[in-house]
Amino acid sequence: MGISFRQVGYQYPSLTTKKWAIKDIDLSIEATQEFVAVVGHTGSGKSTLVQHMNALLLATTGSVTVFDHPATKGKPLTPIRKKVGMVFQFPEYQLFEETVEKDIMFGPINFGQTKEKAKELAHQMITIVGLDEQLLQRSPFSLSGGQMRRVAIAGILAMEPNILILDEPTVGLDPAGQKSMMELFRTLTEDYGKTIIIVTHDMNVVAEYTNRVLVMNQGKLVFDGSPVTLFSNQELLRECNLDLPSVSRLIEDLNSTFGYSMESISLSVDEAIKHITENS
Repeated sequence: MGISFRQVGYQYPSLTTKKWAIKDIDLSIEATQEFVAVVGHTGSGKSTLVQHMNALLLATTGSVTVFDHPATKGKPLTPIRKKVGMVFQFPEYQLFEETVEKDIMFGPINFGQTKEKAKELAHQMITIVGLDEQLLQRSPFSLSGGQMRRVAIAGILAMEPNILILDEPTVGLDPAGQKSMMELFRTLTEDYGKTIIIVTHDMNVVAEYTNRVLVMNQGKLVFDGSPVTLFSNQELLRECNLDLPSVSRLIEDLNSTFGYSMESISLSVDEAIKHITENS
C-alpha cells in the first residue's frame, strides 16, 4: 500500500474558533499505476487532503501512513517526501537555477545523490517529460510556459518518487498544451508505473484520463469510485456543485434519442466517438 488514511482530521491553527478542514477521512491509495483525481468546490478540503499525502501537513486526529512510514511529528519525514512528490500549481514559478540542468539536479542532490547521479537523472527526466536534452544548458527563464512547467515536473521526477501529486496541472495552458500534459501523466502511469494524483476542477480531464475520483465536500470524503459512477450520480453532482464533462452531456443527449447509456460508453472522447460510429 502506498498511502493510508485512518480517521484523519485536520484543524488549521487559529486564535478563534477551530474549524475542521478535513474530518474522518479513511482512504487507501496504491503505490503503483493508479490515476486519481481529487475534486470538489473551493474550500472543500482538496488541498488539505493532498498535503497530508507527503507530510506537508500532519494530522490533528487519526493516522497517515506513507509506504509504511508514519506521518507523525517527531518521526523522520524525508522518506515520505522522497516517495511522494508534490508539484504545486504553476510550478514553473519555483524555478530558480541558472540552467535547466541545475534546476532538475537540485532535488536529487538535496536528497543525498552525487552530482554525477543527479546529472544522469536530469538527462533521463528531461527526455521523459518530452523535452530535448539541448535545453539542459539553457536558462529555464528563456523557455515557454509549457516547457518551464515540464522542467519543474522533471525536477520532481528526478527525486524518483513512486507517487506524484499535481495541483491543477493544466491551469494556464492552451488546449493543445493541456492534452500534451495529460498524455505525459498517462505515460508516467502506464509506462513507468507511477501513481498520479491530480487536484482539478476540469471534469473533462477527470473523464478522459483518470480511473478513480475522490470527491471532497465540506471537509468530508463523500465519494471514492470510478468517473463513470460519479457522472451517473446527478444528485451527488448537484450537492457538490460539480459539472458534467462534455462527453457525459453528449451521452445524455444520445441516450434520450438512441438509447445509449452512460455505462455502455467510455468517458474517453475518442472511445465514445468510436463506439457511436460503430453502432450507428
